[in-house]
Amino acid sequence: MKRILSAATAAIVLAGAAQAQTSTYDPREAFAPFIYPNPPGETRSPAGVPGHAFWQNRADYQIRATLDPVANTLDGKVAIDYTNNSPEALDVLWLQVEQNRFREDARGNFTSGRATSQHTDGYRFTSVKVDDGHGAKNVKYVIADTRMQLVLPEALKARGGKLKIIIDYNYVLPGNFGGRTGFDPSKNGNIYEMAQWYPRMAVYDDLRGWDTAPYLNSEFYLEYGNFDYFITVPWNMIVAGSGELQNPEEVLTTAQRERLAKAKLSDATVMIRTPEEVTQPSSRPKQSGTLTWHFKMANTRDVAFGASTAYVWDAARINLPQGKTALAMSVYPVESATPALWNRSTEFMKSSVEYFSRQWYPYPYPVAINEGGSAASGMEYPGIVFDPMKAPAKPLQMVTAHEIGHTWFPMIVGSNERRDAWMDEGFNTFIDVYEADNFNHGEFAPKRDGEYAPKGGNPVDEILPLLADKEAPPLLMGADMVKEKYRHPATYFKAALGLVLLREEIIGPERFDPAFRKYIAAWAYKHPSPSDFFRLMESETGEDLGWFWRGWFEQNWQLDLAVTGIDAGKHSVGIANHDKLVMPSTLKVDFTDGSSTSIRVPVETWQQHVTFDVLVPGDKPIRSATIDPDHKLPDRDRSNNVFPARR
Repeated sequence: MKRILSAATAAIVLAGAAQAQTSTYDPREAFAPFIYPNPPGETRSPAGVPGHAFWQNRADYQIRATLDPVANTLDGKVAIDYTNNSPEALDVLWLQVEQNRFREDARGNFTSGRATSQHTDGYRFTSVKVDDGHGAKNVKYVIADTRMQLVLPEALKARGGKLKIIIDYNYVLPGNFGGRTGFDPSKNGNIYEMAQWYPRMAVYDDLRGWDTAPYLNSEFYLEYGNFDYFITVPWNMIVAGSGELQNPEEVLTTAQRERLAKAKLSDATVMIRTPEEVTQPSSRPKQSGTLTWHFKMANTRDVAFGASTAYVWDAARINLPQGKTALAMSVYPVESATPALWNRSTEFMKSSVEYFSRQWYPYPYPVAINEGGSAASGMEYPGIVFDPMKAPAKPLQMVTAHEIGHTWFPMIVGSNERRDAWMDEGFNTFIDVYEADNFNHGEFAPKRDGEYAPKGGNPVDEILPLLADKEAPPLLMGADMVKEKYRHPATYFKAALGLVLLREEIIGPERFDPAFRKYIAAWAYKHPSPSDFFRLMESETGEDLGWFWRGWFEQNWQLDLAVTGIDAGKHSVGIANHDKLVMPSTLKVDFTDGSSTSIRVPVETWQQHVTFDVLVPGDKPIRSATIDPDHKLPDRDRSNNVFPARR
């Protein structure tokens, strides 16, 4: 059709006038029963919440460690009180010993991740004991790459059996090749970013038993518990650690304690240690020897810390729901203490935590720390995040929000990052999108995939190259199996866009938001699987979403909706689905008198049809029709979205 219909020619039948196009869409494939990766049962309900028999093991830690910044070593002693709540007795225990990732023979050096020519010799264990209540005894252990197996002399009883694991260890710190842990220089001394710094319990769960996936490059899966830990450092170092400082009177000056007390009541940032004070010995409570910093953190899966002689330190109050508060803090070197770099860091941290707490679930910890360094920049741990000390304000706001956003996924909602990275990176990127719009009236918006800003344009168009790539992985795939080139586009961006589509186009915020909040609350400090998320969202929103789980998460299908013609006699518009993915959509119909109407086309339209004639209410002559007129869907070919085609 080469001209717009006029009223005089409105009787002409245009159905089928669009150029014929072969369709690969099959309703039987798109709407076949979706097979969830994990079946429901007594531990996991069909409604996607923990079942009546749900159980989870527990690990409580007491750790004493000494950081030697001359030798660049850490010496530690960890005591783990382990509780077996499972219905099975355990004859072995497994721990993660992830400093072994930096050994020359580490499996991770043979993957597509952070291979390096620099190495350490990993963990060195001087004593490994188990105390079952009758005294500590040496226990046989086996090291397998980044895992340690303890062979128990007697099986640990089911349903509440307890024992204590006691390990003395030391290791040489990786430098800036550590990726998620290490150290780098700054003007006033090295900055140490200390993560994976003690042996950590592996998870024994109802899905796999012991989950012992090695640490290649993907992140973590850990048990919850309470932490009580002590870090000994030279007198002139500041330590910023997960949790709450227990002995400020021993490690801070009187002025610093007074400033912290002021910060706890202040919405404006308060300096705790100024740039001028960094090189002043009087900014420390003693001028020789060592100081031991004591922290506690409850109901967490991990702790990390930063340590340096170089830290500037500031803080402000975080306002939480129901009148509760926490403390936002930033530590960073003098060279970052400028308006162009880190001066607004605590403002960024405070705003992000307040927004996520209002919108989804209250922040549960007493402190949220932004630490500025470079060895582990852009990495999250409970209560503390490591961010790049040279980041300008806009990237810093984005990365701060993204990394502290991981408090919700996977620090509160403890999904398995090593297998289902999209459940933490994607979900966190999803909440980032709305946080960016919220911060200071969208000062740095929009944000699409966490700390990496988009190339620009419509996000539903930015995803099209990934959907068209036959080598691209599906989201339901082990994290370590995803090639680096696809990690961000798929794990972060596609997963996040999937949730945006669910919220904005498929379900609607009025049903999505309460369901998503229930998911967070139901699985807080627990271990959900993809199936749990899928089932809960269906049950709570009242939608059968199997078609979306299959097309977007299990497969990498493309969408191609089209308007095929206008039938003036029937007063209808022909539409078609040319590719495998389906989506609900909007059809906009323009009339010859200049008015228009919009018709919602539900996803059920495609349960039995490849093509469909949409009846248009009224009798006004139709001039043209457009499917997805607001460009909300990832449609791979928009040239066929309008009829008559625009020239």
